[in-house]
Amino acid sequence: MGKALEGVRVLDMTHVQSGPSATQILAWLGADVVKLEGVTGDITRQQLRDLPDVDSLYFTMLNCNKRSITLNMKSERGKEIFAELIKKTDILVENFAPGAIDRMGFTWERLEEINPALIYASIKGFGPGKFADCKAYEVVAQAMGGAMSTTGFEDGPPTATGAQIGDSGTGMHLVAGVLAALYQRVQTGRGQRVTVAMQEAVLNLTRVKLRDQQRLAHGPLKEYPNSEFGDEVPRSGNASGGGQPGWAVKCSPGGPNDYIYVIVQPPGWPKIADLLGRPELADDPEWATPEARLNKLDKMFQLIEEWTTQHDKWAVMDTLNALNVPCGPILSTKELLEDETLAELGAVVEVDHPQRGVFKTVGCPIKLSDSPVEVLPSPALGEHNAELLQDIGIDPSEIDELKAAGVI
Repeated sequence: MGKALEGVRVLDMTHVQSGPSATQILAWLGADVVKLEGVTGDITRQQLRDLPDVDSLYFTMLNCNKRSITLNMKSERGKEIFAELIKKTDILVENFAPGAIDRMGFTWERLEEINPALIYASIKGFGPGKFADCKAYEVVAQAMGGAMSTTGFEDGPPTATGAQIGDSGTGMHLVAGVLAALYQRVQTGRGQRVTVAMQEAVLNLTRVKLRDQQRLAHGPLKEYPNSEFGDEVPRSGNASGGGQPGWAVKCSPGGPNDYIYVIVQPPGWPKIADLLGRPELADDPEWATPEARLNKLDKMFQLIEEWTTQHDKWAVMDTLNALNVPCGPILSTKELLEDETLAELGAVVEVDHPQRGVFKTVGCPIKLSDSPVEVLPSPALGEHNAELLQDIGIDPSEIDELKAAGVI
């Protein structure tokens, strides 16, 4: 059975996280992703190494299922080879600083001339405008996309989230754009530019906070536990700010991740009240309705916590799920890597790397019934130079010369 993107060639000029996260998804979906690196390789091959002289987990976990070719884009021969590669490429993806590809001599107009069917996809920190030339990293994007100002507790500083919404979040947005362009090319035969700005991707993921910013014009946000409201959406700890109040409450034995997130919906309140040994609260006018509970959410979750601290988070989950009360234990990174269900689902997989040995990584989160994914090791630097160069007509006898000349 073929893969969803079988026959699609991607030239991956990305580095670090935002771009590689996108191209790895394309590779998992069946595209032939060729990672084009400078002769010294993607910087993340060396960053955060835990084993000497072995590609880091930072690199291996973002570059599975790809092939690698090295190329010195500052050399004239390197540029010639690049142009030949473009002719056989469906999708070019890059996340360099603005204008970097242009300065190499390959503007969009030049690329379109070489291959009119090319889809040229880029990740940048910001869209055109006053920030266009500014560098953006994960937490910079979180800061300028609205996430940090709304994350944390009311009396504390802005806080970054551990989820990489700036880098990998932008990568997932790029995948959507690339696939849309690929589909449109079926209709038109023409390629096009696809661009995603990290700030805008984070902004999209922070949409509900923009909703609440506009709701503030009509008074305090009752769904938030905050005691005071100014003219900006406040940080509200573990509250979602949505229509169904929730909070992370402590469980036994009291470790750093012995918590469970509990959501209180109207049908669930009588069951929770009974569970807490306070069945009278189900009919008490001061507690019976969501509106009555809004001004005492802290007291409500304190009552719930008095019960949850007597049990571990898994026992609490079993009990609440049996009552159809939405909840979820706080899972540590260690628990996630060791979770048997996630392993069975292929959400966490083991990969046997030729130098590193077996390591764990995330599996493909997109499941296609006719295109199953096998997660393969990331490539060694320049591992596929010979086969890819021969594919564009370069004689094997020239490959050693190219290496000696520093072109590859």
